[in-house]
Amino acid sequence: MTNTDTPTDTTAVVDAYLASLDEADDAVRADLVAQAWAPDGRFVDPLQEYNGHDELRTINPIIQQLYPGARFRRVSGIDVHHDQLRFAWDMTTPDGAQVVAGIDIGQLGPDGRLRSITGFFGDLPAE
Repeated sequence: MTNTDTPTDTTAVVDAYLASLDEADDAVRADLVAQAWAPDGRFVDPLQEYNGHDELRTINPIIQQLYPGARFRRVSGIDVHHDQLRFAWDMTTPDGAQVVAGIDIGQLGPDGRLRSITGFFGDLPAE
């Protein structure tokens, strides 16, 4: 069942997380990470793993080395139930070409910030 009444604060948390992936300024990125993530937050996808604010702040420089000027955007609503969430996203180059798309599945902590995000790339596999 999909919750169509996603709380604004959850939307703000997810959008701060995605904005942190795009933010070049270290101080602004640190603030976005603090807004989005619990101190012990964990991010994992098929290529990498980050734990805690110090590591989570380093995601953007790595992405920008590989894909200069790339931007993340949420391309779906946020589906929330209990302390779980999911949403679709993509990453595009400055000229609008899609580099990758996927879904993130996460867990919210008691304060509403992210405890974890598990990212998946591309479409679901066929049987």
